[in-house]
Amino acid sequence: MTAPGSRRRARRARRGPSTAVRLAAMHALVLAVVLGVVSVILVSTFSTSYESIAAGSLGAELRLFAKTAATRPTSQSLEAFSYFYLQTHPIASSDAVLVSLLGNRRIETAGGLVLDRSSVVENLLQHTGHRSQTRALSIGGRSIEIVTAPLYNGRSYVGMIAAAADLTPFEKVRSRVLDLSLAEAGIALFAGTASSYILLRQLLRTVGRITVTADELGRLNLDKRLGDQGSDDEVGDLARTFDEMLDRIDRVMQAQRRLLADVSHQLRTPLTIARGHLEVLGRSKTTDPSALRESIDVVVEEIAHMGAIVERLLMLGHAMDPDFLEKHPVDLRALLGDCFASTRVLEPREYSLGPVPDLVIVVDEDKLRGAILNLVSNAVHATRTGDVVRISAAVNEVRREIELVVEDSGPGIPIAARALALERFARPGPRSPGGTGLGLAIVRAVSEAHGGRVIIDESSLGGARVTMVLPLSLAVEGAGVEQ
Repeated sequence: MTAPGSRRRARRARRGPSTAVRLAAMHALVLAVVLGVVSVILVSTFSTSYESIAAGSLGAELRLFAKTAATRPTSQSLEAFSYFYLQTHPIASSDAVLVSLLGNRRIETAGGLVLDRSSVVENLLQHTGHRSQTRALSIGGRSIEIVTAPLYNGRSYVGMIAAAADLTPFEKVRSRVLDLSLAEAGIALFAGTASSYILLRQLLRTVGRITVTADELGRLNLDKRLGDQGSDDEVGDLARTFDEMLDRIDRVMQAQRRLLADVSHQLRTPLTIARGHLEVLGRSKTTDPSALRESIDVVVEEIAHMGAIVERLLMLGHAMDPDFLEKHPVDLRALLGDCFASTRVLEPREYSLGPVPDLVIVVDEDKLRGAILNLVSNAVHATRTGDVVRISAAVNEVRREIELVVEDSGPGIPIAARALALERFARPGPRSPGGTGLGLAIVRAVSEAHGGRVIIDESSLGGARVTMVLPLSLAVEGAGVEQ
């Protein structure tokens, strides 16, 4: 059978690139697409802008020619004016103007572009009709922007005029812009991918440590911790929360082991006693009714003792359940009065009921009464005939707390044993007959379930003073009951 560690190593060997690599690659793909689209839009916008500027400049040139032609002397022909205008009007060396008059008369600037001998321009002039048009063409291996417009002499159509600009310098600029944008996109892509990979590696390293720690937990090694990650971000919070969870699990496991040890220790004695009596009965084969009754009584008593232990352990086990308490308003004076009345069936002591504030509190009446009676029972077992056992209550306005007190005039509980007295199966004093050592543990569980705590100190009567401290928020405001 394959060991779990071997299966995990085999899975790690089979799997492909790490999560950080896959996420970084996905990020790089998305970033590359975005940067590519941005670069294309940048170059396209640059090209459109430059071509629009060139077309606007050429259009202005044609409008200036038309305006000047309209104001020429009446004795000057349009052909002579065109020749004179094109010879004297300044124009960029990379631009050219061609005037095509009816009768196949052509006048052209002496620029770098030879429009008159271009079949593309000729075709454009012949087929555009009497309307203006802007086109991007290629003449002699060079890209040009050309604008054509009709010429009129008065209202008569007399020909076409074309103005062209050489876009070759722009092509070089656009190529440099494209190269620069691609270089910047590449740098941004590399920086973005590298930074995302580093961040993901740092993040997933913590996740990996959590996985390793969880794997150690699976082998019941609860000593592993992630430790401080040196950051206050979400990763640090995750590590701290995970360590706190491990601490709680460790405490629960330790408490469970202690509980199992305590239960086994506590049940071993009554089981041994019951088994011993039954074995004696089996071996002796006695028919003496008194001997049989005595053995049966002992066995029944031990079984009842074990039943009491199990019942109280079940109650402690349910103390952490959300529905452990069934709260409803309870008159505090009536509750302590009932507890005081129940002392009549206990051992003879000097019982007294001290001052109790007029309060209505929202608590689980049955569990709170059981806890108080547990304290009274403990006080009775710790005292003798003639000792005092007193029940009282008070409100601490400063601490905003309600104090339910049971105290006695017995020997008390030593300071060193007070914290231990609240643990399961703890007996700080001499063992009482039929005791389970769970009474104070149940009192603490009931107090904590109500949001309170238990305090053990010395009573003014000379013995122990055990106080169940409950929050004053349990009191119903304005719901006092007149006594």
